Amino acid sequence: MTPAAAAPLVDVQGLVKHFPGPRAFLGLGRPRAAVRAVDGVSFAIGSGQTLGLVGESGCGKSTVGRVILRLIEPDAGRVALDGQDVLALRPRELRALRRRMQIVFQDPYGSLNPRMTVRQTLAEPLAIHRLVSRAQAERRILALLEEVGLDPGFAKSYAHELSGGQRQRVGIARALSVEPQFLVLDEPVSALDVSVQAQVLNLLADLQQRRKLTYLFIAHDLAVVKHVADHVAVMYLGKIVERAPAATLYAAPRHPYTTSLLSAVPVPDPRVQRQRIVLAGDVPSPAHPPPGCPFHPRCPHPKKDARCRTEPPALREVVPGQLAACHFALEPM
Repeated sequence: MTPAAAAPLVDVQGLVKHFPGPRAFLGLGRPRAAVRAVDGVSFAIGSGQTLGLVGESGCGKSTVGRVILRLIEPDAGRVALDGQDVLALRPRELRALRRRMQIVFQDPYGSLNPRMTVRQTLAEPLAIHRLVSRAQAERRILALLEEVGLDPGFAKSYAHELSGGQRQRVGIARALSVEPQFLVLDEPVSALDVSVQAQVLNLLADLQQRRKLTYLFIAHDLAVVKHVADHVAVMYLGKIVERAPAATLYAAPRHPYTTSLLSAVPVPDPRVQRQRIVLAGDVPSPAHPPPGCPFHPRCPHPKKDARCRTEPPALREVVPGQLAACHFALEPM
């Protein structure tokens, strides 16, 4: 057993977040069914490792990241950072802990204050946490810009004067300014051009190695996750349906949803022929998930039977280190 497996830096157990449904008409009447955004999610991330959390839009993966950081309060579950119970902390204790866990948002423009220069953006967390004196702050800001690959001259720029890739680098620098151990990367490259995506991914890999960072990398693109993640967890309708080391999951997925996602990943070798799996229907509403296996209305598995419609499959270990929530998971897809 590795040290990371014995003592994970981030440990999430039974995380639940349900959002109340809107009322039927003009805010009157009984509220509609709650939206089950996160419904019993568990995983662990070893120090210095990256867990890729993937799934279609609306599956609850971004909510998981925000609940871990307590940007959204959960309904149930446990989150521990280096053994410390994050959900039990009082506001003052939580504020101190925020130095150790930060987030990089998907939209670099929306997450930056348009009225603040880059210098002001990076100086704000330094002042809030009282990390350096005012005289030292300028040197720290210029060092952060250099670390994320930006010229120090950008310090006087506003967000609208920067490209998407430059704005995202500023967002990364802001997260790094307080010297965190753990970063939630919420689709950090999905809003960027493909050429810029590679640059930002390389930057994140370099920073992880240099600073010994731990990442929760949230994405919908399995091709991106393949290059950055040590382990991958696949979400569907608020639940994790498969979790495994990245190499194992890409080589032999055990859940039909994972298989369908992988079938859409482009293969650079034209000699390799991959059958594209097109799922029938739409993703069910998280306010009204189907009975039994939540994936059964769209599942293409040839052995799908009555159990799938009535009995929810447990997330179980099917081979060492690989878990899947499918009644037929023992048979490779």
